[in-house]
Amino acid sequence: MAALQTEGLVKRFGALLVTDDVSLDIRSGELHALIGPNGAGKTTLINQLSGELRSSAGRVLFDGRDLTALPVHQRARAGLLRSYQITSIFEEFTVRENAMLSALGARQHAWSFWRPMLANPQARAAADEAIEAAGLGAFVDTAAGELAYGQRRQLELAMALAAQPRFLLLDEPMAGMSVQESAAVTALLQRLKRRYTILLVEHDMDAVFALADRISVLVYGRVIFTGTPDEIRAHPEVRAVYLGEEST
Repeated sequence: MAALQTEGLVKRFGALLVTDDVSLDIRSGELHALIGPNGAGKTTLINQLSGELRSSAGRVLFDGRDLTALPVHQRARAGLLRSYQITSIFEEFTVRENAMLSALGARQHAWSFWRPMLANPQARAAADEAIEAAGLGAFVDTAAGELAYGQRRQLELAMALAAQPRFLLLDEPMAGMSVQESAAVTALLQRLKRRYTILLVEHDMDAVFALADRISVLVYGRVIFTGTPDEIRAHPEVRAVYLGEEST
């Protein structure tokens, strides 16, 4: 059984068709990359999977359970977590506090407030484990606003991990990073492979080919091909899209 499966997902905004009959199966334990040109519908699809956008048609199945009608927080509590293109952290809180908020939010209402939060041993343990996994152990008491850009992206990943997900939706985690920062996050994701099932949306093709077990190519809202990195490299239609040879 696929860890995450979509059946004919469609999203329309009025007359505009953004995702068009998208059917994917993402196997348990794999890192599956989703690539495509700007405007292909990748972020819209991630929003449909996470529950932030209600689909116009189709289904989302997670471990065989139909999540199509569930909102974001219920999908998160089922183990389906996402990160964003734009960092989404609390700058005035420390790295640990950010991660603990996420850990509590996956279990209960996080705003039950400060002293109970900081005293919660389960949330603290989950947060500290996630911070170490994300490579931020040396910054646990640092205010998030003091982190470099790449470290902020690592913190966002730590926040997702602190919620103890079973599946990670990562939307361009390397966006805006330097070459060195991208290399560090690629190495981090390599370490996380097999511990989590991951769907990665990313424009950094070096990272995609280094990390992915399989890759799906989205063009004009449709999946035109799914295959291994070697199959993707050899596919003439995929090469045409990335060489800019599509007709206008």
